[in-house]
Formats: sequence, C-alpha cells, structure tokens
Amino acid sequence: MKPIFEVENLRVERDAVILHEVNWRVERGQHWVILGANGSGKTSLLSALTGYLMPSSGEIRIGAARFGASDWREVRRSVGLVSSSLGHQIEPDQTALDVVLSGREAQINFWGRVPVAEEKQAARVLRQVRITHLAKRPWRYLSQGERQRTLIGRALMARRKKMLFLDEPCAGLDPVAREDFLKFLAVLAKDRHAPTLVLVTHHVEEIAPLFTHVLLLRGGKTLAAGSMEEMLTSARLSTTFGAPVAVRRTGSRYRLEVGRHAGSFKQI
Repeated sequence: MKPIFEVENLRVERDAVILHEVNWRVERGQHWVILGANGSGKTSLLSALTGYLMPSSGEIRIGAARFGASDWREVRRSVGLVSSSLGHQIEPDQTALDVVLSGREAQINFWGRVPVAEEKQAARVLRQVRITHLAKRPWRYLSQGERQRTLIGRALMARRKKMLFLDEPCAGLDPVAREDFLKFLAVLAKDRHAPTLVLVTHHVEEIAPLFTHVLLLRGGKTLAAGSMEEMLTSARLSTTFGAPVAVRRTGSRYRLEVGRHAGSFKQI
C-alpha cells in the first residue's frame, strides 16, 4: 500500500540548519502526533510539508506528487493546515462562514460571490465542525476555541482533503475548552471521510485516544517514530526533551512529570 505521504532525508537550511534529517512515513488509517520540545523543528516540518518552507535536500512525497516535480499550490489544496499564524492574517470583519469559504482555494480571507455548490458545501462543513450558529459572527468576536473549529472548517473545505495538520491547536485554550476541542477531534476522526490527522504539540496531555502513532523530534532530527505504546515511554521522552521525565498513563490518556519528582511515577 502506498503511503499517504513520505519524507526521506529532509534537510532545511537557512542562516542555520533548521531541519537536519527527518524521515517519516504515514499510511492510510493512521493519525499521528509530532512531539518535541520548543525548537525541535515541529512547525518547520509542517511548513516544509505545506510548501511554505523550501527543502534544501531530501524528498517529500504526498500521494503521487513529489516536491520539486509537482505544482505544490495544487497539492496544498489537499492538505489542510490549522495554525495560529493563519488566524493572525484573517481580517477581523470576516465571518466564520467567510473563513470557511476561503479554504476552497487555500486562500486567506474571502471576498466576492459564492457559487451555490460552494455555499452548500460550506453549510455542510459548518455543521460538521458544530459552528452553524456562528456562521455570521465576525472573527473578532469568536473565542479561541471557536476560532480553532472555524479554521478546521476552512481546512475541510479544501477540494481533495487528504490530511489535516493541527499546529498546537490547544494553545490558549483553558482546560475545559481544551477537553471539548479534543472530544470534537475524536468525533471528526470517526467520520468515514475524515482526513489523516497530524497533531503538533509538546504536551502529552493533549494526546487523545484517536491518535495511533507518534513522531519524536529533537534538534531538527527524527529521534524515533512508531506506535503510541512504543514511543510514549519515560526513556524515550527523557531523550526527546533532554531532561528526566516520567510518563504516567491513566486510562487512555497520558501525563508527564518533570524533574526531581519524576521518579515517583511508574516508569513506562
């Protein structure tokens, strides 16, 4: 079976080396978490995959498309991105419906007339992300959680959505809003037409049961990649974060303890 996408020996250099050597393969039916400390290369990897950061060497393949040999503007229409960087570019008077509609052509902000077919699709997406009641509300009046759902709706409007990258989507959410958002992702993942989800975070507490695999990054390199059970161990995460940590599992969720009290947790 061909992978959804694959990264081989990816390297990105600017004034300094941003990504040294990243190898990663994602197959159909998997949902991934990219986990690493600040500065490990998580967001840079997403930027490279979505065509906003040019690789210096290595290969990126998404479906049949290969970076450098395919029109990445077209590929980008099948890859949804939810990031606070996008939110900062949205005009405050844009409504939630406008933001969702802008995703059809992977643009920022929406102006003009709406074809009937796109209007119907946008209505379905608004229902899917549970914000129909917010359709006419301006961006400036949406809460952080409502903005995240709106941005997911924007990503789902893409013509051929295959993947949805979530770049620290819980940042700025209070604990209750965070749990509500993670429950929403679980519902989204169960849809038979759901895209492959990739969550970028440095908090293991945000790893919901819907995720199946983890990519560990450190210093711009792939440290390890595999199933949740293989990756989320105290030893691996201590190496990932460069400090002694202990992982505790309660039910289907994880917690992390850092520093001198880490040893009081059962090591897994």
